[in-house]
Amino acid sequence: MIRRIGIDLGTSHIRIYVPQKGMVVNEPNVVALNAVSQKVLAVGDEAKAMLGRTPEAIIACYPMSDGVIASYKITKQMLQIYLAKILGRLRLFKPEVIINVPVGATSTEKKAVLDIAEGLGAKKVYLIKSPVAAALGSGIDISSSMGNMIIDVGAGKTEIAVIALGDIVAFSSVRYGGKKMDEAIIDYIRKKRNLIIGEQTAELVKIKIGSSITQKKDLKMEISGSNTISGLPESIICHTNDIAQAVKPVLNEIILAVKQVLQRTPPELSSDVMDKGIVISGDASNLRGFDELMTKITGVPCQMVEEPGLCTIKGIGIAVDNFDQFEESLSWRKN
Repeated sequence: MIRRIGIDLGTSHIRIYVPQKGMVVNEPNVVALNAVSQKVLAVGDEAKAMLGRTPEAIIACYPMSDGVIASYKITKQMLQIYLAKILGRLRLFKPEVIINVPVGATSTEKKAVLDIAEGLGAKKVYLIKSPVAAALGSGIDISSSMGNMIIDVGAGKTEIAVIALGDIVAFSSVRYGGKKMDEAIIDYIRKKRNLIIGEQTAELVKIKIGSSITQKKDLKMEISGSNTISGLPESIICHTNDIAQAVKPVLNEIILAVKQVLQRTPPELSSDVMDKGIVISGDASNLRGFDELMTKITGVPCQMVEEPGLCTIKGIGIAVDNFDQFEESLSWRKN
């Protein structure tokens, strides 16, 4: 009997937490559906394998974009499939749901998340701000009067926040993250090397040899695509420093947002941040040298957490398991 569950609804991944079982779903947030009937054919890893490979009758897509819901119907169908596996189709009790939303989400974007969760049969829906969840999952004591700063670099958004007394004091949210890095890599390789590559190839290059700063040890990787001039298949060798150059414009937007938050932070909390340093989380923060770059730019020690991509769902799990303690950090609407 499951009375409460937690959902991390991210741009690139969906993760679901159940008390006493832990994280029961950790899959790419990708859906494959029939182009005519819009019926969902596959979700998660199975659907991601279809990206860029589908015939006209099948569409493989991300139902989330820039951290918010892009397709209400597809997102709802996907969640129904996952919850049916976890809770069963016949439910004696309606569970309460804790689900994350970007700190900069509009009232319309929040309403879409609430409506979907309620449409799935939730008894109550609680919203937790993504940076607060990530901070909890990073081991930060959010209830303390001491200021803590976190940079959460997701696939669709980067959210920077200073947290004290259980809530956010200063923040910035920019629609630059892992996806924008992939797009920048695709664009750079097309312009500089006359090669067209797909999203999955760009993501793999970023993970395998990508870096946010120029590296002395230059890693190499062979990638394949289509030549922009002849249209024929071609392979080239890509270097780490190529990727560092490609993602630089995206990183500059993130750096600007970090500086804005530091400028808006009250002096007393700025002192705390300087003493304690800045915590970095999120799937896209795994880029080599990202913490080193942020330390150099801000002048504040920056440290990467363990398993940065799982911080948000860990934090949601903590809120689920210790609901009474963190209820004030949540907003909710009864169904």
